[in-house]
Amino acid sequence: MNTGSRKNWSMADVSGKSTTHRVAIAGGKILLGREAFQLLVEGRLPKGDPLAMAEIAGIQAAKQTPSLIPLCHPISLNRVMIHSVPRPDDHSVEVFCVAEIAEKTGVEMEALTGLSIALLTIWDLTKPVNPALQMTSSRLLYKSGGKSGVWIHPDGLPDEVETILAELEKP
Repeated sequence: MNTGSRKNWSMADVSGKSTTHRVAIAGGKILLGREAFQLLVEGRLPKGDPLAMAEIAGIQAAKQTPSLIPLCHPISLNRVMIHSVPRPDDHSVEVFCVAEIAEKTGVEMEALTGLSIALLTIWDLTKPVNPALQMTSSRLLYKSGGKSGVWIHPDGLPDEVETILAELEKP
């Protein structure tokens, strides 16, 4: 190990940035399998309602991001929302996490952390029926604010994200 070229880690200096309204939306999917999906939509999973619990867990996780990811700035979130969409075609649930602030730094990591924990919560409450679950496609879908303005994932936005964005714009 070469200790002579050790990096000195630090948080990004945001003191020169302007405070702007910022939004980030992350999305991902959990594949449940036919039986577990059917029990989920019927509300008959043995550990309770994973979608309701995922909302709470995802919100809590987003608020804890700076304590989980070492170089993230502690920020004061204005809003965090978890939106879950059952997808019968592939027996999955697609989850979206929206994080919103007025700050000098972005909120992408909070959206991704909230998403990850929401998906893991669904996993935890579904695993008694099917331990062969799979989380896929976790990604940042949208961000706005700051000097770079609006960024949209190159694959585009799911319809649900378009709806969420329209709701965020309402007074």
